[in-house]
Amino acid sequence: MKVLLVNTSDVGGAGKACARLHLGLLNMEVDSKLLLAKKMSDFKASYVLHQKTNNSLFFKIENKVLSVLRRIKLLKPSKKTQEELFIKNRIKGLEKFSFPNSNYDITESELYKQADVINLHWVSEFIDYQSFFKKNTKPVVWTLHDMNPFSGGEHYEEKYLGIDKKGFPIKRVFLDEEISTFKSVLNLKMEALSNVDNLHFVTLCNWMTNQLKQNDFFERFPIHKIPNGIDSNVFRIRDKSSSRELLNIPQEKKVILFVADLIDANRKGLKFLVRAIERIEQTNIQLFVIGNKNEDLNRFKNIIQYGKVYDEELLSSVYSAADAFVIPSLMDNLPNTVLESLLCGTPVIGFPVGGIPEIINHNKNGLLAKEVSVDALVESISDFLKNGVTYSIEDIRKDAVNQYDEKVQAKNYIKLFESLVK
Repeated sequence: MKVLLVNTSDVGGAGKACARLHLGLLNMEVDSKLLLAKKMSDFKASYVLHQKTNNSLFFKIENKVLSVLRRIKLLKPSKKTQEELFIKNRIKGLEKFSFPNSNYDITESELYKQADVINLHWVSEFIDYQSFFKKNTKPVVWTLHDMNPFSGGEHYEEKYLGIDKKGFPIKRVFLDEEISTFKSVLNLKMEALSNVDNLHFVTLCNWMTNQLKQNDFFERFPIHKIPNGIDSNVFRIRDKSSSRELLNIPQEKKVILFVADLIDANRKGLKFLVRAIERIEQTNIQLFVIGNKNEDLNRFKNIIQYGKVYDEELLSSVYSAADAFVIPSLMDNLPNTVLESLLCGTPVIGFPVGGIPEIINHNKNGLLAKEVSVDALVESISDFLKNGVTYSIEDIRKDAVNQYDEKVQAKNYIKLFESLVK
């Protein structure tokens, strides 16, 4: 059985998850290939597909001349398309928005032609809905890392934007242009999929399954729940004292950890956590932030910004150095960060949103806040600092390994792929 996994990139949450599944399948001796639009890592059996372009000499010379004329201001800059303007004018901090078109054609790839089954992952700006589903003749499994495949373009349909003075999320007001664009994009997607009968969706959690089922059109496709898998040999319990020494974290501090690729994204909820840390009446508490740095956080004495961590062994030490990992997301799927933390034996505190309540066993491997608010987060963190959780570090890891080890995920996907190929 030959499987082709398709993802726009091998970085970011979905990129990591897709690459981990690919490596897990290879370890199970499955003939897996990974096809990418952008390749940053050197994974085994991973390949790049280039865009369809006009390679004629005349075309290249014309573009070069036009580029020079624009640069020296003898020619006006090319006008942005309506799609480009819509994305440019979106409110800062909102999750990514993607239109369902692309200049790529994966059906022309030899890897596609050789494959028995296609597993799409995060494929925005890589898969062109109209052409791909018209040409495709293979069974397709589409793993939902976010809502974009069945939304009106948003990767998360965010209901809140910002935080009010009392520490509650502010309800988002949608513009008429947004509503119109959402409707248009969703209609394009449904039209492209209207005659498709060989598509299966994989959701990571019950929340995403329920989101998908809210649209009668998408509910007609078979849905399978398979959580992400993590390499438990990499993400494991490491000595806390040694990890803190490695990261230059004071040994005596109570360390709260926050991890995100883009810490400024509204959906990630860092503002809620920063306000909560300010209000907790403990002088020895330290917030350790992993992700892109934000100068505004430098004014807080009890916040350390470490920057992005790309090495997974080092990231495992980061989780091990913390007393607790806090995920204050306002909306989320089944975050890799939570799984990684639990495999390292580190308890997790989070809001009761998305797939997070399916991972956190309240009072055992972490704590679920009562609601999405600063007050609720303060209460949960304070409770943890005073009472901890009932599971030991070893119990937290054991429970996570049983559910989220990469072998568990790979076996479930193999079972699904084989059923489609037969």
